Amino acid sequence: MIPALGHFALVLAFVISIAQAALGLFGPPLRDRRVMAAPPALAISQFLMLAASFGALVWAGVVSDYTVRNVADYSSSMTPLFYRIAGTWGNHDGSMLLWCLILSFCGAIVGAFGRGIPSSLRARVCGVMGLVSTGFLLFTLTVSDPFQRIWPPPLHGAGVNPVLQSPGLVVHPPVLYVGYVGFSIAFAFAVAALIEGRVDAAWGRWVRPWTLFAWTFLTAGICLGSLWSYTVLGWGGFWFWDPVENVALLPWITGTALIHSAIVVEKRDSLKVWTILLSITTFALSLCGTFLVRSGILNSVHSFAVSPAQGNFLLVLISITIIASLILFVIRAPLLASTGVFAPVSREGALILNNVFLCIIAAVVFTGTLYPPFSDLLFNVQLSVGAPFFDRTVLPLTAPLIIAMAAGPLMPWKRADALAILRKLWLSGVAAVILLGIMLFRGHAVAALGLAGAAWVIIGSLVDLAEKIRLFRVPLGQSLGRVFQLQRAQIGAILGHLGFGVMVLGIAGMTLRVHTVTVLRPGQSVALGGYSWTLKSIHKSTGPDYTSQQATVLVSRHGNPVMILKPALHYFTEQKTQTVIAAIRTNGVRNIFATFAGLSKSGGAEFRFNIHPLAPELWFGGLLMAIGGTLSLFDRRLRVGAPARRANTLVDGSAIP
Repeated sequence: MIPALGHFALVLAFVISIAQAALGLFGPPLRDRRVMAAPPALAISQFLMLAASFGALVWAGVVSDYTVRNVADYSSSMTPLFYRIAGTWGNHDGSMLLWCLILSFCGAIVGAFGRGIPSSLRARVCGVMGLVSTGFLLFTLTVSDPFQRIWPPPLHGAGVNPVLQSPGLVVHPPVLYVGYVGFSIAFAFAVAALIEGRVDAAWGRWVRPWTLFAWTFLTAGICLGSLWSYTVLGWGGFWFWDPVENVALLPWITGTALIHSAIVVEKRDSLKVWTILLSITTFALSLCGTFLVRSGILNSVHSFAVSPAQGNFLLVLISITIIASLILFVIRAPLLASTGVFAPVSREGALILNNVFLCIIAAVVFTGTLYPPFSDLLFNVQLSVGAPFFDRTVLPLTAPLIIAMAAGPLMPWKRADALAILRKLWLSGVAAVILLGIMLFRGHAVAALGLAGAAWVIIGSLVDLAEKIRLFRVPLGQSLGRVFQLQRAQIGAILGHLGFGVMVLGIAGMTLRVHTVTVLRPGQSVALGGYSWTLKSIHKSTGPDYTSQQATVLVSRHGNPVMILKPALHYFTEQKTQTVIAAIRTNGVRNIFATFAGLSKSGGAEFRFNIHPLAPELWFGGLLMAIGGTLSLFDRRLRVGAPARRANTLVDGSAIP
């Protein structure tokens, strides 16, 4: 009964999305307030229907209703409740329903919290969101129905994929999806602005919080996925340049550029056309990621296996969305003229430099990720593009970004004195040079560049804070008082840059890691990184739906016990597969990492031991960036008091009607 109600709610959501799209796109020219008020209300209604539908699917998983194929194929009564719920989005059909739910949520928050936006623009934004929802809901209802029924039902479900039975991966997909789909709001604002034919400072003010919202969730989602890879997959790495990792990184890169370009639109009435294009491109990359993960084109542990009908439908749907928006851009973008004038050495110039290199990096990652599968598909030529290619091409391109990241916030708008900015950053420069020299002397070239860049950004961010609170130029009490007077967006930007520097610090530290792969018997030891690793014992245990082998490893230094690690191996009987449970101990600046690979043919136990300097800073930096984005969202200037819309002009100087 409940699955049937969930399916009915899904159909209602589809009908509502059609009405939302029609009234939102064609209603504003009627200049009827009731018509323009309808799309926001319909957006909220669509979200409520999809929330009910998704809730019904979760309920079917919780009670193990095997008449629903989705539950029978991806859940089991033996699976812990927490993972039965997570199993709802651990498969293609359920994840697409979650995607539609989040898409409707994005439309609903515009409808509910966009009262400061002019009614015609708000209606058009909701209309565009409704049109995108219509396409994805049609896909869900026709070729990806999560409520498909089977009879007779099986006695037992197939169970949740063991790799997904991790707390981190339960949270990772929904957070990542909010980031992916959140950029649909910026996309809708861009398309609505193109339809209206004008973009001004107020538009930049309105689009920035929605972009920040998506960017913050995408940042958190990528960091959670990286942490999951580090702790669950057992290989001791945080980023493999896996194709599906890359397609999540791409909208994050262009979304970062979009945030900064929207600031220039708001402050200087410039980069309008570029910001519109970035809005379309960022959401297009999110859609492409959705298709690639579900099409089978990319071979990855993250990918979903789907039927050709699903892949073809997604390809057509996404192609129509991207091509139609780009055609509208080509037709309407020339009508948008920028009026702001600024010198190359200025905050605007630093933000443009930021945009240029971010987009170059995105182009390199896009090419390296997609060229091999399409080369195989079109020309039957198999190519391999892995981590060495990305490390050698992407990492050097981050150097100008790192330089601009510390200098840009210290520059005034319109024109800046480069020498004066460098004088303010003398401490950052000295620290970077010292670290560079020390690490080069020790023969660690990559770590030297990374640590120097991290010092430049971290100290530069602190210098930015010191400048804003006038540290050492007014009494200390006044400086501390100024901290609480800073705008939240200013603090958020400082935290974002600081977090990036801390993350670079962690990446640089991970290049200094040491590891060994060894086979030990109880009582035997191996030396690594100044520690002695001794296997004490191996014992078996039983979990809710798995059996486990757990090793006890004593880590000592100079004969003194330091810690005990207990890596394990879980074997899931229903799926006949096993997962690695890494044992990790950290002191905040270094991780001690051990994984147990099972018993070898010789009778010993196979282990991988690792020492990862500065590894915790990777995720601490990501957390700081997410906190910075969240704090910026609560800046009052981004929620109320948007500047009045100024009439834009055409290229020939005439006013836009």
